[in-house]
Amino acid sequence: MPPSKTSYVCLPCRASYKQSYDRSRRERVCPRCTGALTHVGSAFAAPPRRDRAAWRTLSVLLNAGIRFHQGCCGGQGYRPRTLSEVRERMAYAERAGVPYARALVLPEVP
Repeated sequence: MPPSKTSYVCLPCRASYKQSYDRSRRERVCPRCTGALTHVGSAFAAPPRRDRAAWRTLSVLLNAGIRFHQGCCGGQGYRPRTLSEVRERMAYAERAGVPYARALVLPEVP
């Protein structure tokens, strides 16, 4: 049985690649720009390359440490899809003193 594949992205190129996951091979290189690829998880669905706002949203999520790994029962959980959802959750994090990573995955802002 072949090893399962997981997603890696290059944010500057706005490109996503499915590759087999190998713990011994940590560093992945983008075939377009030779920059480092970021491991995002197996439950990731890439936005279209022309959708700059979606890639900016994805960039905020990845820089906050949020990934798209498949869960056993509940799935990956909520992830914001638009910049307005990200702004709303980041404003809440500032007001409430909550870490950004925790505020970004809230389904609804209190």
